Amino acid sequence: MRVIVQRSGPASVTVEGRITGEISHGLVCLVGFTPDDGEEQLQVVADKIVNLRIFADEAGKMNRSLLQTGGEILSISQFTVYGDCRKGRRPNFMAAAPAAMAEQLYHDFNERLRSYGVTVQTGVFGAEMQVSLVNDGPVTLIVEKE
Repeated sequence: MRVIVQRSGPASVTVEGRITGEISHGLVCLVGFTPDDGEEQLQVVADKIVNLRIFADEAGKMNRSLLQTGGEILSISQFTVYGDCRKGRRPNFMAAAPAAMAEQLYHDFNERLRSYGVTVQTGVFGAEMQVSLVNDGPVTLIVEKE
């Protein structure tokens, strides 16, 4: 499981001209899965994300977590985070989980995030989406669990 995490100001995802998810501040998470992912990966990654100390404290140091700041999550399924560009010019997506499996994992992952009391907005699985965000910092991290 791999998640690209971006600390964000206002962010939204639009599908066919309609906003399906929107946050005022928090984290934008681009989420990808492999066929080997399951409950362990979902739990470890969800816990890591909500507890990452990447928000400023009173001294301006990255010392506070999403849970401490009351931020929200915009979660977007994105199999392309498993694109392999090492050979040729066309990415290989063979490491990504099949769509049906990934869709269930995505749903379960978002529920896991919500279990921490966090507001989680989403895109639409498998849809063409337009994502807008203000990357705050910028802060962009990769969180993985094999």
